[in-house]
Amino acid sequence: MDVKKTKLLSVGGLQLGGGTKVKIQSMTTTKTSDVEKTVAQINGLKKAGCEIVRLAVLDETDAIAFKAVKEKTEIPLVADIHFSPKLAVMAIENGADKVRINPGNIGGENEIKYVADCIKAHKIPVRVGANTGSIEKTFLQRYGRSAEALVESALYNVNILERFGVDDIVISVKASDVKLTVNAYMLLASRTQYPLHLGVTEAGTTEAGIVKSAVGIGSLLLQGIGDTIRVSLTDDPIKEVYAAQQILRACGLEENFVEVVACPTCGRCEWESMALAEKVTAFVRPYKKKAKVAVMGCVVNGPGEAKDADLGIAGGKGGCLIFKKGEPFKKVSTDCAEEEFFKEIRLLLDGE
Repeated sequence: MDVKKTKLLSVGGLQLGGGTKVKIQSMTTTKTSDVEKTVAQINGLKKAGCEIVRLAVLDETDAIAFKAVKEKTEIPLVADIHFSPKLAVMAIENGADKVRINPGNIGGENEIKYVADCIKAHKIPVRVGANTGSIEKTFLQRYGRSAEALVESALYNVNILERFGVDDIVISVKASDVKLTVNAYMLLASRTQYPLHLGVTEAGTTEAGIVKSAVGIGSLLLQGIGDTIRVSLTDDPIKEVYAAQQILRACGLEENFVEVVACPTCGRCEWESMALAEKVTAFVRPYKKKAKVAVMGCVVNGPGEAKDADLGIAGGKGGCLIFKKGEPFKKVSTDCAEEEFFKEIRLLLDGE
């Protein structure tokens, strides 16, 4: 896969763009001024694998609280600002590692320059986001609700910031329509060298949102487009992080994880392989180690389908077969299959 080389930026010391690893983002759901709850959620997101967290700044109490949140966390924080240049500047001065703004709703040229000067003074990047709900009227009238309108609107706002000397910029062009999102990012990638923040906005509740995000974000990543991603779900943001990890892994962009493969089961399955597969998946999630574990429903073709697995199990009438590197290792009864298999998983991952 040829990765599109974009400008290299730093977000709180974390490299973004420039061909570096795609970074996972999420957003807090707490009131930012509730420092205790916000910090707890940020720490939970970091533990789950999130690398950049965005916080909504709705008022001055949120902007002021940014400093306390920053002091109690160890992850780059982005201030999400709309409509108020004053809040943008306050958040930056209180430690924001990056801001997300739309110059079109911040105010006139004086207000934009006010924010731009602060961004430059603190040497932080800014994300300019356009979505189908914030397309500039000129481009909406000219192109309709289209990829062209999204891209032109985003680049128009980027040009405003460039005029005031800001060039550490990340761009996003999101829509809730997957095809429109993909087309917009493909067009944008052909017209800029700035890093791109990928996402399908308003993707929906967990199941539908993950599918839409996987199709949209995944198809772009497979073309080498995208420097950072957020899976937007109407759910616990930690689920966004897990979904983002799965997308990166499916695209071959993350190697240090334990892959769990499992067959869909059928009428040949005579043991609880589905339940074991769920338990194994949950158990191995925290491990940052390259390994492959297979949970197969039957012995007809289970070992063959998972021939390249480091460790696997396949069930049959009266017992299960544990295999290593595709070769039979030992037979165990169905009753103790889970216990025996987890012993081998710990040995594989922990050396216990």
